[in-house]
Amino acid sequence: MNEIPYWKRKTLAEMSAEEWEGLCDGCGICCLNKLEDWDTGEVAFTSVACRLLDAHSCRCKDYENRQATVPDCIRLTLDEVETISWLPPTCAYRLISEGEDLYWWHYLVSGDRETVHQAGVSVRGRTVSEEIVPVEDFEDYIVDWPLRVGES
Repeated sequence: MNEIPYWKRKTLAEMSAEEWEGLCDGCGICCLNKLEDWDTGEVAFTSVACRLLDAHSCRCKDYENRQATVPDCIRLTLDEVETISWLPPTCAYRLISEGEDLYWWHYLVSGDRETVHQAGVSVRGRTVSEEIVPVEDFEDYIVDWPLRVGES
């Protein structure tokens, strides 16, 4: 039977918790520290990654307990998908909320969790851990590539 994949037939609000979690492509961009300009609200990405990010797999080392370890870790919800401006253009949550399809490299399409890295969309090889960068130096690590991932 050639069933239509859940992300093509369901809205984000209709997805089960398991389906919701399955949308994460493992790019690791959400796990980068961001700096917000208090006056303008503009958000700048840094290449400084959360201490829980596994730099090779681009997955959280302690996903289930992450908010206990990192209290400001954002738990992505439907409301936040609609309001967070910094979600990358390749983010499955953003794409589906905008009525778009997943990219070829998303593991739900490709069947392989490595394609996100092979396509150059993930943070693999681009980060430094926040454990070795003092917070006052984060400005020295500002990058623009997270919002340009997937561009030709």
